[in-house]
Amino acid sequence: MAVCYLGIGSNLGNRKKNIKLAIKKINVLKDTRVLKESKAMESLPVGGPPGQAKFLNAVLKINTQLPVLTLLKKLKEIEGRMGRKKTVRFGPRIIDLDILLYADKIVSTKELTIPHPRMFDRDFVIKPLTEVL
Repeated sequence: MAVCYLGIGSNLGNRKKNIKLAIKKINVLKDTRVLKESKAMESLPVGGPPGQAKFLNAVLKINTQLPVLTLLKKLKEIEGRMGRKKTVRFGPRIIDLDILLYADKIVSTKELTIPHPRMFDRDFVIKPLTEVL
C-alpha cells in the first residue's frame, strides 16, 4: 500500500457537500482507503477568470494499491461523475481532486507531476497537509 496525499477543493454549489461526496467516492475505490481528512479551509481563487466564488479546500491522507496513473484516472472519473466540466484554466469547478504526493515517487509526465508543482506556493494546500501528515 502506498500512502498518498490528495488535495480536494470546490467553489461551485454546496462546497462542503461536494467535498464530502468526493471523499465517499474516493473511499470506495478498489484497494483505497481514506485514513485522515483535514479541516476544510476557505480561500480565494488563484488565477482563472475574475469574479469566482471562494474555494473550500482540504487534504486527504489515503492508502492505495492503485498505481499512480490509475489513481489519477479514477480521480478524474470521480470529478466527471460529479459534474466537473473543463472550461477555462483555473476556472470555477464543482470538485477538484489533485494528487499532491504519492509515497516517495517523483513523477513527471504530460498528465501528472508529483510532487504537485504548485503545492508549496499555496497555503490552502500546505496548512491542511500539515494536519494529516
